[in-house]
Amino acid sequence: MAIHSGSRRRHPVPEGALERGLDGALAQAAAWIAGADGLVVAAGAGMGVDSGLPDFRGREGFWRAYPALGKAGIDFTRIANPQAFEEDPALAWGFYGHRLLRYRETRPHAGFAVLRRIGQALQESAWVVTSNVDGQFQKAGFSAGGIAELHGSIHHLQCSRPCSDAIWSAAGWQPGVDVERCRLINPPPRCPHCGALARPNILMFGDGQWIADRRDAQWSEYLAWRANLCNPVVVELGAGQAVATIRHFSERQRCPLIRINPREPEVHGQGVGIALGAAEALRRIEALLQRGSG
Repeated sequence: MAIHSGSRRRHPVPEGALERGLDGALAQAAAWIAGADGLVVAAGAGMGVDSGLPDFRGREGFWRAYPALGKAGIDFTRIANPQAFEEDPALAWGFYGHRLLRYRETRPHAGFAVLRRIGQALQESAWVVTSNVDGQFQKAGFSAGGIAELHGSIHHLQCSRPCSDAIWSAAGWQPGVDVERCRLINPPPRCPHCGALARPNILMFGDGQWIADRRDAQWSEYLAWRANLCNPVVVELGAGQAVATIRHFSERQRCPLIRINPREPEVHGQGVGIALGAAEALRRIEALLQRGSG
């Protein structure tokens, strides 16, 4: 799957737009959105921080979120790995089961609603392209038919072997997790076709067993929507450089890029960087849009 697309017409970048500071960047972002016919929402892990979700920034940040794994010296790349389900299924599902429970309980922050309102005001609305597996956009009211989850979803399962291309919902399974030990304490989910251990339908590190059919279908729908746009704009939120899938996607869209990131807002080329959290930046952009339309 090639993650890139073109647009029919480029937006001019006003002279000095990248050097105006925060207020200027916010004003330019609002101007680009006001002139757009469709909004591409590109979201990384930082999008969930204002909802209270960890972004696993660095090994120490990950171990603060999962101290039992820190004590064992197990980092994110080792537990977020299909090999973990072969070596210690209770530990692997302790980690993913805890995340599943956390995402089910989390309430999306106000920035999600702002994005919905901004998209709904545009002629072709909005599409979400995200590396997040948490399902927060669906929970915030975005249509499932307008979301491409590039790394899959924790709310869907597949066979760990896999015995087939089947993908099914995790909604009927409730994990029981010993949080202090990061271990599953009830039976793990099983493949309904062969009885083998089930795993999340998520692209993991070193993953040769991930079933990408669901992601591929979403991506095809995105490309069809994107091809109809004349004046798109990308709003990228919380996408870091450590796993740069979303940043690379945004930069290949050949249209204005609004990069919202409190730590890594730098933009090279046609765009502005806004060094704020997602909720605050979106609130301020919406206020400017409302002021302009009034």
